Amino acid sequence: MKNILASFCCLFLISSCTHKDKTIVQSAFVDSLFSHYLPSSVANTTDSNFAFWEKRMDSLPDNFVNGPKYASVLASRFHLYGDIKDLLKADSLMKKSNEANQGKEPGIFRTLASFAMLQHQFHQADSFLKRAVQIDGTNPPNVYLDFDVAFELGDYARAKNLLTSLKKDNSYGYFFRRSKYEHYDGSLDSSISCMKQAAEKAGNNKYLQQVALSNAADLHIHKGDLTTACNLYIQSIKIDAADFHSIMGLGWIALVHDKNDSLAEKIFQFVQQHSFAPDAILKLEQVAEAIGDSTMEQKYAAEFAKLASDSMYGKMYSKYLIDLYTGILNNPARAVVLAEKETYSRPTPQVYAWYAWSLFCNNQKEKAYEVFKGFVSQKPLEGLELYYMGKMMQGLDKGYNAQQFFKAAYKNRYDLSPAKVKDLKESLE
Repeated sequence: MKNILASFCCLFLISSCTHKDKTIVQSAFVDSLFSHYLPSSVANTTDSNFAFWEKRMDSLPDNFVNGPKYASVLASRFHLYGDIKDLLKADSLMKKSNEANQGKEPGIFRTLASFAMLQHQFHQADSFLKRAVQIDGTNPPNVYLDFDVAFELGDYARAKNLLTSLKKDNSYGYFFRRSKYEHYDGSLDSSISCMKQAAEKAGNNKYLQQVALSNAADLHIHKGDLTTACNLYIQSIKIDAADFHSIMGLGWIALVHDKNDSLAEKIFQFVQQHSFAPDAILKLEQVAEAIGDSTMEQKYAAEFAKLASDSMYGKMYSKYLIDLYTGILNNPARAVVLAEKETYSRPTPQVYAWYAWSLFCNNQKEKAYEVFKGFVSQKPLEGLELYYMGKMMQGLDKGYNAQQFFKAAYKNRYDLSPAKVKDLKESLE
């Protein structure tokens, strides 16, 4: 499969760089990828380890050495296939191990914190982090985790200070986190550079290298450089054929740049067949939205909302549910409830923008504007939130403010669904 990928990659690079508006995602490459698809070496190793540790746990269920090993493999499976049950089981095993060790192992607390963050339980992650710090102080693993928690909770000043203290480390962890901060701070080129340096620092760790390359591709989409984004996604897929995030990235480029909705749909359906996560269903909803198929749009939106609202996922999909409830599913009151909860668990400007938009859609315009003035105005926002705030200002008859938000959102238009981009263009005319 690697030889096939390499040959198609070369053809892709030659053809896609000729003209700016030339088709980026080649159907021949996608067809070859899918027809020759086999789980990657990363996936095979993970599946083999899973079978081994599952058998060990079945034979020795109370062995607290096996528990963390099995939990680690379950977490790896979650990252590969998106099955939330794997993550929840891993979390349960680590909590049992923590009890067995009487809360004396800092590594267990760090693992619990990382699992909590994956589930968007950021305050709980902070509590686990504090326990780890109590045991072994502010060592590098705890400082890195402290950055992660501070960043997700919107404490950007603390995150920046922690990053400065880690600068001498010059490691994958440092560059990966610096990339996140630079992106938040509006330094996109620096963010991309740092993420690529993280990929170089990954060494022989294929998983870390793949994650960095895939994230670098996402950043190039933010920048509007979709050809480079596609190249990076392909590099990541060559490392791990089960990198469904990168495969969906190809589908997104096919949809928003190439206007090839049939290829995008094919890609998203492939991912849906091989992954347990509901993400591909949301993308299929956006394909239906792009081609004006309201029946399928409604179907996919309802299907995604049903899955993503399951208590197993907690708040993991709140952002996307809020978008649907203030849009196609037309339930702004429910969006308000979700967004308000998010402001407690993750009080960032982006989350407050969701809250303001939900309030506005629920005809609570005065409160929406108060939230905007208090928590959103003059703060860094992503494309979706910029679009929301533009629509809100437009609805509040603040035309100049609306245009400023729309112009900023248009710079990030490839982060938005085709229908939102169409509406954005009309609003800018």
